[in-house]
Amino acid sequence: MLNKYRSQLFTSQVNLLPRLTPPSSVPHNSLMRVIAGEAKGRRLKSPRGTETRPTSDKVKEALFSILGNRIMDARLLDLFAGTGAIGIEALSRGAARVEFVESDRAMADILEKNLTACGFHGRAEIHRTDAFRFLKQAHGPYDLIFADPPYHAWHLKKLLPAVERGDMISQGGLLIVEHFRKIALPDPVGNLRIVRSYEYGDTVLTLYVRDSPASPA
Repeated sequence: MLNKYRSQLFTSQVNLLPRLTPPSSVPHNSLMRVIAGEAKGRRLKSPRGTETRPTSDKVKEALFSILGNRIMDARLLDLFAGTGAIGIEALSRGAARVEFVESDRAMADILEKNLTACGFHGRAEIHRTDAFRFLKQAHGPYDLIFADPPYHAWHLKKLLPAVERGDMISQGGLLIVEHFRKIALPDPVGNLRIVRSYEYGDTVLTLYVRDSPASPA
């Protein structure tokens, strides 16, 4: 009953937030680089003729500082991957494998070029499909899942239960959600619970950990 109430409360919060203004997007010619590791300093391409909202270097650096040694040899899923900046940074810092999910054809082409430029094709796979469709048929578990959905609350309403179902995240693994600070995320969501949130201006990184399923009474 309590979980049903929390779900209804989150839905009501979502419905109240349709016109929130997200952090500013970044012009296509803004410079993006790999910050550290094997491909440090490598420039990453971004689409021409459009604007994107990539994770800022400040937030990206903070994210990998938070993850620390967890990134080493990890299997990571990068949802709504865009140009692949997060997943490529993870590969550069020692992740064993990253799967990228990006539905936009032009963006996925740029992502593929970035992987080639960094020499990471052998440890990566691009799924050119909708994130929610992918989650219905994905074969986990992943040690880390990073999700940076468009800044609309309905994406988060769908995303969290979709990730929680099945064995998408290994026990003790993390789901990291980048979202607008005015959107409150539910806690818990099934076996996922929030361990901490970090604010950087209008951007928030919320970390969920997967607990063991409750034993039947």
